[in-house]
Amino acid sequence: MAKKRLRHGYSTGACAAAAAKGATMALLGAPVDEVSLKLPWKRETATFRSFKLVGLTKDTEVSSCGVIKDGGDDPDVTNGMEIRAAVSLISGVKASSSGGFTVEIEGGEGVGRVTRKGLAAEVGSPAINPVPLEMIEESVREAVSLQKVDGISGVRVVISAPEGAERAKKTLNHRLGIVGGLSILGTTGIVIPMSAAAWEATIDSCLDVAKAAGAKRMLLAFGRTSELAGHKLYPELAENAAVLMGDHVGYSLDQTVKRDLDAVIVGQFAKFCKVAGGHYRTHVKDSSLDLTVLKELMEEAGFPPAEAKEALKANTARQIYENLRETGDRGLFELLTCRVARRAQERVEGAIAIETVLFGYKGEELARCSFERGASV
Repeated sequence: MAKKRLRHGYSTGACAAAAAKGATMALLGAPVDEVSLKLPWKRETATFRSFKLVGLTKDTEVSSCGVIKDGGDDPDVTNGMEIRAAVSLISGVKASSSGGFTVEIEGGEGVGRVTRKGLAAEVGSPAINPVPLEMIEESVREAVSLQKVDGISGVRVVISAPEGAERAKKTLNHRLGIVGGLSILGTTGIVIPMSAAAWEATIDSCLDVAKAAGAKRMLLAFGRTSELAGHKLYPELAENAAVLMGDHVGYSLDQTVKRDLDAVIVGQFAKFCKVAGGHYRTHVKDSSLDLTVLKELMEEAGFPPAEAKEALKANTARQIYENLRETGDRGLFELLTCRVARRAQERVEGAIAIETVLFGYKGEELARCSFERGASV
């Protein structure tokens, strides 16, 4: 059976730009319920998409409307929510529509505000990234040009997300220093389902914020449980000095090196087994669990050959883990943790210090291993 092709969606930045265009056209007297927007999806060719407008309101001073965020098949927290734009003339003064006018863009209800350095937006500004800002301004200027209205000196655009503050609780914004709501994001206008690029962009942001805050090393966690356990073990590492890297181990290590930050890798048995086997992307579609690695480690730990060979018949790494917890690991957990540390050290070529900590599935520490900067493996 052919694999279903996942449907693309649109970024919050594209929705904000479309809403801004619609509100501007309505303010200038155009009957509008849909707008066409050029997206920066492929820079070499123009990509146009149509957006339905909702909740249009208008009076003599301000016009506003919204676009419902369609994330396609990507399970994004913003999917299905409304992104709105309210547009008004600056001081109500009219001038020229030739392009020589000002477009002021502000963040309204539900749009977060940046409180820490290291993000694309400056501290104190709304959390609207550079590409969405460009898209919003371009869409407003295009709307003014299309209406051929003379005498406009400038417009003020307020982007809002009425459900933003509540939905932001399900994001990493608080860790990045974005308070009060969501970020308006997007570099292409298009959302690619389960995009690795989106996750990597979040990793970059976390690292940049930590670096700007003076961090010297980062907690790189596979998941929430190991992250929380890592914070308990390393209370000196502030919350913003942690990255939820998921399956992107290699990328996280590469970017940590790029920023000259040491790394503390924390995780659980199954993910550690994959890295020990040389997989730096640990998602099931990118790697498979090679139980041969566990067999080798069991033999090294002194398990009888027959017992080690029996591991090859296991259905999952978790099954082996539970057996080891019940009967005793005989030092295997430490061997596994050091194997992961060596794999990480090989990846970074000794450029940074590496520490690895294996946690149990209830957050208990099982083993720890480390390499200093410049250490050979």
